[in-house]
Amino acid sequence: MARTTGPVLRTQRLVLEPIRRADSDDLFEAVVSQDSVMRWLATGRADSRDAARAMCDDHVAHWSRHGYGDFAVRDAATGAFLGRVGLRNRARHGVDIGFAVHPRAQGRGIAAEAGAACLDLAFRRLALPAVFAFVLPGNTASTAVLRRLGAQPDGTVESSGLQCLRYRFAPATSRRQVTQGSCTNLQLIHAPVPGSPTDRAALHDGLPDPFGVNGLGLEWADKEHTLTAVSEGRPVATAGWLLRDMTFDGSPRRAAGLGGVLVHPVHRGRGIARTLISVAVEHARAADAETMILLCRPALVPFYTDLGWRRLSVPVTAQQPGGARTLPLPTMTFDLTGLPAPTLSTDLRGLPF
Repeated sequence: MARTTGPVLRTQRLVLEPIRRADSDDLFEAVVSQDSVMRWLATGRADSRDAARAMCDDHVAHWSRHGYGDFAVRDAATGAFLGRVGLRNRARHGVDIGFAVHPRAQGRGIAAEAGAACLDLAFRRLALPAVFAFVLPGNTASTAVLRRLGAQPDGTVESSGLQCLRYRFAPATSRRQVTQGSCTNLQLIHAPVPGSPTDRAALHDGLPDPFGVNGLGLEWADKEHTLTAVSEGRPVATAGWLLRDMTFDGSPRRAAGLGGVLVHPVHRGRGIARTLISVAVEHARAADAETMILLCRPALVPFYTDLGWRRLSVPVTAQQPGGARTLPLPTMTFDLTGLPAPTLSTDLRGLPF
């Protein structure tokens, strides 16, 4: 079986590889069968090999959807499976870091070393604005690891049906731990400015209408933020967004308008757009947006639906030089705060994006 696509991280003592289904037996022996480990996780108790396989399937699906996820942690010298660590995107909470280490490997700094490598990936490669951690009260060992890694207390939250302490990592807390990475040299770069015309021209690759919207006669807003994927020093994909107060069923709502999602033709099919969108959503969340919203061609509705977006079934209006206009494109939203979908109308309160 081919290993899940994603980066392989190496530290002084460890190799971190994206979890695949073939890791399920190792995951069972090291984590799922261990009461002393599972008592601090969502299930609260040791579980079966079937449960380990289901967990691995879930990890593989997460990698496919976001382009980041959980790693199998192995001893670099012996190849022994030591546990798992990784980044998990939770639709209502953001990206969190979690770890589970075999009891025989505990007390050796394995969780901290692997966790630091994941934070390095999150902040230096993915340009995430924040990473959280959820820990059950009383789990003093994990709390000590989080504090060692630079986490700050950030209240409490319900996660997986359990009341947890929440910790927050900011980019400044990350310290470089990865000694070598392979399988990808992709790096995301966030800039609080519109994308550069030079980068856009390179990504258009000579196509006169890469978004398929020139014939609609719409004027578009400039983006306020840009996320650029760079490979070997060259831009290979981009996405932009702006923040604006919009109205949903007549009520104001802070929203982030996503647009300009484009991958160079040579680099399509690698999941880059999925990662860009996932990270852009986290920047919107960090900016206190309540909803993220986008316009897309009908052919792209299934793609965004697969990423958790929902198509609106109400008229959507935006401003144009001649006045308000009902938009002819599908509109999709990603809910960040549990607000209901509109049932009457949506007004973008400005130019479309």
